[in-house]
Amino acid sequence: MVSQLTTTEEGLRLFFTDDVYLVNEPESVVNANVEAYVKDDAPSIAPPSTVAEPIITLVKEQPEFKFLGNNNRNILILVYDDQNDVSDEKGRELLRKIVKSINLTANDFALLNYAKYKQTSYEQLKARFSSVIVFAFGVSPEQLGLKHQGQNTVVNEGTVKLIFSSTLQQLDEDPNGKKILWGSLKQLGL
Repeated sequence: MVSQLTTTEEGLRLFFTDDVYLVNEPESVVNANVEAYVKDDAPSIAPPSTVAEPIITLVKEQPEFKFLGNNNRNILILVYDDQNDVSDEKGRELLRKIVKSINLTANDFALLNYAKYKQTSYEQLKARFSSVIVFAFGVSPEQLGLKHQGQNTVVNEGTVKLIFSSTLQQLDEDPNGKKILWGSLKQLGL
């Protein structure tokens, strides 16, 4: 019986015809021999008589987000603070109270300072965090590429529930805003 195992390049080229692309790999990982093969030994294909211009679709690259928490319940908390990682002491304390009042732990949510990702859209955040609930403190719907919404109320964007509010510092000094926010948080049923 003849063996069906082949290790010759010509034989393997018949079976492995798909292109191989390296994505998000550092330059040093790419093997020089592979590059030489792709450039020098690749079979040339005669171009067609009429060449159409390729359509190029620009895909916004997904940023590498630095956030706190584990996001186990797919809850995204956005804050906006240019000077601090999360907020000043009063803002952090208010956020702790809000999170504790709705029975969340750091394992349940992802906390992201949007000030470091100003060009990021809602769609990019949704794709990365798979959020079912988004709390936005100091981040407006317009910054995320959404239509204008009222503050401290629950808004539905598809299957995702969003609550937009003022910055934590401003909310801490606004008793009426906190009262309205608390009513909206109770609606979520967390």
